[in-house]
Amino acid sequence: MENDSNTKVKYPNITVKLIGEDGNAFAVLGAVKKALRKANIPQEEINGFFAEATTGDYDNLLRVCMAWVNVE
Repeated sequence: MENDSNTKVKYPNITVKLIGEDGNAFAVLGAVKKALRKANIPQEEINGFFAEATTGDYDNLLRVCMAWVNVE
């Protein structure tokens, strides 16, 4: 589940391991939010991530996660 090398990641210095979280949207959201908080990303940005990630289906959630952080 690696990001496409042509895709610009918003926070390329943050990597989240999502292997083992397949199918569990809440675990995926929680893992990315935790990583954003740990990296001292402002709460307004985290709220923006959450809003974008929860507007759509599971595939949208994964696309948004990969647009915000490095996913492995």
